[in-house]
Amino acid sequence: MGRAFEYRKARKLKRWGNMARVFTRIGREIMLAAKAGGPDPDTNPRLRLAIQNAKSENVPKENIERAIKKATDKDTKDYKEVVYEGKGPHGVAIVVETATDNPTRTVANVRSYFTKFGGTLGTTGMLEYLFDRKCLFQIEAKEGIDLEELELELIEFGAEEIFEDEEKIMIYAEFTGFGPIQKYLEDNGFEIKTFGFERIPNENKVLNEEDQTEIEKLIEKLEEDDDVTNVFHNMH
Repeated sequence: MGRAFEYRKARKLKRWGNMARVFTRIGREIMLAAKAGGPDPDTNPRLRLAIQNAKSENVPKENIERAIKKATDKDTKDYKEVVYEGKGPHGVAIVVETATDNPTRTVANVRSYFTKFGGTLGTTGMLEYLFDRKCLFQIEAKEGIDLEELELELIEFGAEEIFEDEEKIMIYAEFTGFGPIQKYLEDNGFEIKTFGFERIPNENKVLNEEDQTEIEKLIEKLEEDDDVTNVFHNMH
């Protein structure tokens, strides 16, 4: 199996601290998707994926409907996605994805976390060369599915790694491949359980346990911020 799979297995994926934070994060995903492509999931593929993610996390139906409605409210017209990049202690590269209606507040908070834990917030694009952007689909394995045949079908749409993991099929693909792959899966009756974008590091920083703990404290603080949706790093 390839680099994306190894990264996924090695990365320490901590669950969000409580259900309220999970619902907030997913609600923002839904709101941004509806804002970008309209409130109708039948005509908005990204919104369909966001709603499926919500269902997989047991987000109540009323929360989903409220997030879609908020996308058309004037108070959310300036809501947008902003990415921040910086270096943590020991030269670890960290990319912070946020969804915010107040970038001034968000950047101030993110900068304060980096500073507090011995890092430095950098400029946009400074770490782009260190990470490859990928999309990840997790689909329900259908009875009698031929994994090799599926892989051959999806390679032309940008799929790079396909493998089974605990009765689910994981598909890693180029960032730009999510639309065609989503269409193929939906047209062929596959149930998409979850979907997301990931940033896979091209090179890893190998740290001892003590140094890893320092980085984990910074990552944990970043993830606690309500504006932060994802944190990626190249610590191994």
